[in-house]
Amino acid sequence: MNRDLPVPKLGVTEEVAEGRFAELQRKLVPLWQSIQSFNQDEQTIVVVPSLTLDMEFGGAVLQAYEERFLFLLLLLRQPRARLIYVTSQTIHPHIVDYYLSLLPGVIPSHARKRLFLVSPLDSSPRPLSLKLLERPRLIEQIRSLISNFDRAHLVPYNTTTLERDLALRLGIPMYGADPKFFALGTKSGARKIFSEEGVPHPLGIEHLSSIEDLSNAIREMRAKKPSIRQVLVKLNEGVSGTGNALIDLEGLPPVGSLSERTALSKRLQAMKFELTSITYDWYLERLKERGGIVEERITGEELRSPSVQLRVTPLGRVELLSTHDQVLGGPSGQSYLGCRFPADTSYAPAIMREAKKVGQRLAKEGVLGRFALDFVTVRSGKGEWQPYAIEINLRKGGTTHPFLTLQFLTEGTYDSETGVFTTPRGQRKYFVASDHQDSPLYRTFTPEDLFDILIRHGLHFDQALQTGVVLHMISALGDSGRIGLTAVGDSPEDADELYAKAVRVLDEEARIALNLKPSPELT
Repeated sequence: MNRDLPVPKLGVTEEVAEGRFAELQRKLVPLWQSIQSFNQDEQTIVVVPSLTLDMEFGGAVLQAYEERFLFLLLLLRQPRARLIYVTSQTIHPHIVDYYLSLLPGVIPSHARKRLFLVSPLDSSPRPLSLKLLERPRLIEQIRSLISNFDRAHLVPYNTTTLERDLALRLGIPMYGADPKFFALGTKSGARKIFSEEGVPHPLGIEHLSSIEDLSNAIREMRAKKPSIRQVLVKLNEGVSGTGNALIDLEGLPPVGSLSERTALSKRLQAMKFELTSITYDWYLERLKERGGIVEERITGEELRSPSVQLRVTPLGRVELLSTHDQVLGGPSGQSYLGCRFPADTSYAPAIMREAKKVGQRLAKEGVLGRFALDFVTVRSGKGEWQPYAIEINLRKGGTTHPFLTLQFLTEGTYDSETGVFTTPRGQRKYFVASDHQDSPLYRTFTPEDLFDILIRHGLHFDQALQTGVVLHMISALGDSGRIGLTAVGDSPEDADELYAKAVRVLDEEARIALNLKPSPELT
């Protein structure tokens, strides 16, 4: 049975819709100028963390990803800010209380009066923006909560025509990239920008759509560089490494030989997918529909996977926000698991310089909002790190919520020249964050249990010390035993130790609750 409801049409042509959206977006300029001047004028932020990705979540996991940006409740520290937060299902009241308790210098009850939670009560795996567009009365309810439409804006997770149409329906601008720039954030679009802006990137070929394209591209790459041992195939719209496949080229017949094509065909059929549930036929169908790239897999004695976060403001200014070292895993080490902040200072300034080139190009194109660039850095011996740009993410990502959580809690800033984050008190801060930490044992916990454990073990974020653990994705506990952690410390070692302690404590508390034997490392 098709669960989709009919989506009301905008009733205008695409050209007219684009024009009206551009007109709405111009409202961001005076609004941003007002926000930047630190006045206390009223503003309304409408948060719709809708996921339109090449993967499908459902139930509690989808709800948890939508709640991953509840750190935005910390914006309520501004005394006249109003925040409307939309999720597919209702947020547990204790989770809301938890985030409001983190607000520095604000009475939680005062903030609670300025927070409005809206939900279509729809747990289907479809994008949240679509669920809202299906429900005109719910959109009208959101509009009724906006006190001044000239001082309101929409904050999405990623931006598609769904989010654009939602902004049009609400009558407020959207702080995010216009979906007409979607191609710039694909794997093929990113490689084109890297090439045109002189940003180092791996040898590769873009705009591929078939197995024949892949075979021809790899043979062309081998002709240019016969020493290539492995290549990665990437779907244009894959996220967190889930659209990647690894092809081993070791031991292939010589470049240009009669047997090369046949041998390569067998290697293509044996490609290893980062997401183990993917089948060969499914992958080729997605490649045909959405296109992709193939590029050399960078290897070396020392290899890191840092990222850079930037934004283009409504005033057209490029701001360099932060760097992270990504923690990767999965079958071939390409799946995003978490991050450490900040990135190693031995290469952080270098990747910032390269990222700035891309940021300036995107600003010139007219792109707006937050985005990130992923890199691979490699070095041999004690030589210099060589950076290679890998992709552009024109959306918020797994590094957005822990960094903004730290920034909102401490009011600190990141120096792109030194690669150091410092609070107004002059303290340096560091964190380790998981995308998600999973254990079937965690299903024994309720949100209240989690909060109790944090407090009893001295893990809860301490506003006086500005260290501790902040939770996210709490709603996935009972369904899948999933939780997210950000551990903030005064040094990289402190953050690592705090994170490890939090996981150790959660594991042990779950074992105690279930009357299981202690884990070996605790005996």
